[in-house]
Amino acid sequence: MASAALDLRKELRHLYKAAVGSCQLVDVPELQYLMVDGSGDPAAAAAFQDAMQTLYSVVYTLKFRSKALGRDFVVMPVEGLWWSDQPDAFAADDRDAWRWTMMVMVPDFIEPALVEECSAAAGAKRELPALDLLRFERYAEGRSAQTMHLGPYDEEGPTIAMLHEYVTAEGLTFAGRHHEIYMNDPRRTAPERLKTLIRQPVKRV
Repeated sequence: MASAALDLRKELRHLYKAAVGSCQLVDVPELQYLMVDGSGDPAAAAAFQDAMQTLYSVVYTLKFRSKALGRDFVVMPVEGLWWSDQPDAFAADDRDAWRWTMMVMVPDFIEPALVEECSAAAGAKRELPALDLLRFERYAEGRSAQTMHLGPYDEEGPTIAMLHEYVTAEGLTFAGRHHEIYMNDPRRTAPERLKTLIRQPVKRV
């Protein structure tokens, strides 16, 4: 009988569960991801669509190859790190100045050699313009504040402001990049029902 697929969303439940309208502190361990960096408006930049296509193609190739080798896993939600070299780019909604890293977590039993093999296999099946940008890295956030946003992505402003107010009230300051975890698929979910976990690494002032 085949063993059940590893579901990191259940194993790390406290990192992927937050209440709408309230904030909490969590300790995020070092985890490993497939990552693609880019810049520009996610709604318009070809680089963003290329990054997403590459991530999905490689992670599903990785899943099926790993399953064939005896260790299956559930594909995790897409996550994004967001920042800008221009301090007012987000407040001004200057999306062309946005920079991002889109990423998908994979289990610790996935090794670099398997990622390399599956990246080549995915690239052989279809053209993936961002494949050369794909990297496999460990990422550590540590102490972080997080909350859940319910609704369209472009209405996150009040939720982010609430999280930032919470960070200040707790005597903390920012210690890393704005992090979003997209809990459901926008292609299959009504905008008002989209759930986005918003996380901010922090440290004591």
